[in-house]
Amino acid sequence: MTSYRESAPCHRFCVAPMMDCTDRHDRAFLRQFSRHTLLYTEMLTSGALLHGDTERLLRFSPEEQPVALQLGGSEPGDLAAAARMAERAGYREVNLNLGCPSDRVQGGNFGACLMREPERVATCVSAMQSTVEIPVTVKCRIGVDDIDSDEDLLDFIGRLAQAGCRTFIIHARIAILKGLSPKQNREVPPLNYARVSRVKQAFPELEVVINGGIDSLDTAADLLREFDGVMLGREAYGNPFLLSKVDEIIFGEPAGTRTRLDYLDGFLPYVERELRQGTPLRHITRHMLGLFRGQPGGRRFRRHLSTHGNRREAPLEVLLDAMSHVA
Repeated sequence: MTSYRESAPCHRFCVAPMMDCTDRHDRAFLRQFSRHTLLYTEMLTSGALLHGDTERLLRFSPEEQPVALQLGGSEPGDLAAAARMAERAGYREVNLNLGCPSDRVQGGNFGACLMREPERVATCVSAMQSTVEIPVTVKCRIGVDDIDSDEDLLDFIGRLAQAGCRTFIIHARIAILKGLSPKQNREVPPLNYARVSRVKQAFPELEVVINGGIDSLDTAADLLREFDGVMLGREAYGNPFLLSKVDEIIFGEPAGTRTRLDYLDGFLPYVERELRQGTPLRHITRHMLGLFRGQPGGRRFRRHLSTHGNRREAPLEVLLDAMSHVA
């Protein structure tokens, strides 16, 4: 793909990178609802990009833009090489994952455990920055295990800022690496927006994006009075129609009038194209199950897709029939 040299992406409203969720089909689907939301890939490891099926891993559709790639890794040279691949593929940004608490990620010495090694992270950021022209950003927690103070976080941010990072996406919970699952780490440690606020106060020149516990656009708009951007995760995935108001509420565009079915109609050409290329229907429709959440016929829509859409050769008609339950 041709390398992009476009303006840096806007972080005012972002959808978080989520494993097993924000694949290319989900991003193409979410793009139907908002032109301006910045979308992120699932985390890809530098090792997978260097030694795996690079073309498949980096594949995305032009209509997904703006889209950023999240990397996991801890070796500066490998991360720099992976960042170059991302830039050549056309991604608008490379984001370094410093927040994932899973055992598998810890075993690879990346994710949240790297917050214990600020000098190593700074070296990684510097190596990536020197290699690519697109922005290199960081997504981290407010702390990890016993490293849990304002001073620790401010020191960490300061070191990465000196290495050249200008944008920090901060999940406002600490990561507890032993004893909590990744799901529990999204829910059990208490939110501490005040600590993220102190980062912005200490580094007003940096772009600070807040993440964690944001479940409505009203909450997002309130937080934007203090922070440069907001990032939603599970709520955006489980309730994609929420994004239909983002361009109006967050970016000041005129209100839209399209219904849930209108958005789904607009997505059908993508689905048809992917089916012709051999993509199983279920790989696409699994991301649609929350579209009619709380709506009449929504349960029948989900049941129809779950019952009839899982066959390897399921045709487009399965989706069209599901849509008839909510028409």
